[in-house]
Amino acid sequence: MRSVSGSGLRSAIFITIWLAFTAALMPLQLIALCTSRRLARAIPRFYHRNCARLLGARIECVGTPSAARPTLFVSNHVSWVDIIVLSAVLDVSFIAKREVRSWPLFGWLAQLQRTVFVARNPRKVTQERDDIARRLADGDDLVLFAEGTSSPGTGVLPFKSALFAVAHAGPETRGLTVQPVSISYVRLAGMPIGRQWRDSFAWYGDMDLLPHFWQVFGIGRFIVRLYFHPAVQADQFKTRKALAQHCESLVAAGVAAAHGGVATLPTDLPRAA
Repeated sequence: MRSVSGSGLRSAIFITIWLAFTAALMPLQLIALCTSRRLARAIPRFYHRNCARLLGARIECVGTPSAARPTLFVSNHVSWVDIIVLSAVLDVSFIAKREVRSWPLFGWLAQLQRTVFVARNPRKVTQERDDIARRLADGDDLVLFAEGTSSPGTGVLPFKSALFAVAHAGPETRGLTVQPVSISYVRLAGMPIGRQWRDSFAWYGDMDLLPHFWQVFGIGRFIVRLYFHPAVQADQFKTRKALAQHCESLVAAGVAAAHGGVATLPTDLPRAA
């Protein structure tokens, strides 16, 4: 797939600013984690909102984010940029694969945002479920990338029902609010992003992180659209598979709408079952 290379000078300038900004806020977040839970939730949103500005991202929100606490936001996953975009508009932590913890710098940032690291091994579903359930029981909003990996962004990969085990973990998550979210990169330099340019943002497969990071910082202004679909209660669904299928249908409909240039929520959404 083709991608936009961006400006090397722009990349150098804005990555330097990002590094300085990150270095300044990391100790503040570390202190907040020890002293103020409210501040520890607020700093990442402030941080990512400014990171989005540095990237040149304009975030369009369609629909209303859930105000219930806790909420499990269930989204498709296109790129590391998704983290910045979602955290710029929501006070959330993320559910990420365990390998992320060991990544230089990015692993530290994930830990400072109180990311829940999971092995995503079917044999460890119970342990992973309980770890996530405890965070939700504490009132933390979490984001689950239900495809289990990132994708090219042209569509939505099948949602992994095992990742929804937390929805039926027991009394601590009874009545859990779940909100599907579609994320799509829709315009670059004022022009619609077609299939041939999606790799400008999508980070997936065996793509190297650092070259992609450099590219996105140099790419210029772009628009990313978030569709916040109607929230549901997890206990409306008899099985985690039914909940996963419901969320997948809504998220896929939102991605298709974004690719079709529709800036409103699809009206022919599936009902909870």
